[in-house]
Amino acid sequence: MACLSDSEAYVSALVSAPDAVLLEGETPISDCLVADQDVGAQNAVGLAAIEAATQLNARARQEPGGDATVQLGYLIGAIQEGAATTGGIHTDLVRRLDAAARFNPGGEALSAAFEQALGVGYAAGQSAG
Repeated sequence: MACLSDSEAYVSALVSAPDAVLLEGETPISDCLVADQDVGAQNAVGLAAIEAATQLNARARQEPGGDATVQLGYLIGAIQEGAATTGGIHTDLVRRLDAAARFNPGGEALSAAFEQALGVGYAAGQSAG
């Protein structure tokens, strides 16, 4: 199942953001979160998403307005879209993903370019994620 792929599969699929992102060419990221998801699948999807966000955050901090930031925003938007219909079982994942995406080692605010590119990706992830 595409949703149980590792973080590299998520990062590779996100290259197409802000256009539609499909894991293994067939599965939207938001489809990886379901209301009756078993704990093992929930953990696997969560781990892959957080690791992907961590990798993309490191790249995005190097080029705040670049593709990695858009991809990061898409991932957040898609995960939040999927979590919206799961009765709260993915709330912790959404919080952890947002923290990984907005990490900045010095604790300073992220730049306007970062926020703008993140917003572009987020909107795309919400609508097509």
